[in-house]
Amino acid sequence: MKKPIPAVFVCGAAGYAALELLWRGHTHWTMALTGGAVLVGLDRLHGRVRDEKPFTRCLCGAACITAAEYVVGCTVNRGYHMAVWDYSHLRGNLHGQICPQYAALWLALAAPLMLPK
Repeated sequence: MKKPIPAVFVCGAAGYAALELLWRGHTHWTMALTGGAVLVGLDRLHGRVRDEKPFTRCLCGAACITAAEYVVGCTVNRGYHMAVWDYSHLRGNLHGQICPQYAALWLALAAPLMLPK
């Protein structure tokens, strides 16, 4: 049974904002919107990769999150100069918006969402 998109979006927005508050001590409204959109995307993606191996499903989820982070980062940080985050000091970063360290974290965070069949 498909979950209602507004409910999934609200859960993602609230959940991601809460994670950021715990991790960084602050968040930004754009991160709540991103979290909502990402959870909707992961929910839809899960149905498409359901028959893949568990690690592959988690990689797909992490790729989805990382792609969203890059697009939002380029928009809010580089385009609108909002300075929500900056990974330029981290090794392997791409334009300061994504980096391998956080991509690995997204892999771990995607697991509970992507593993259940």
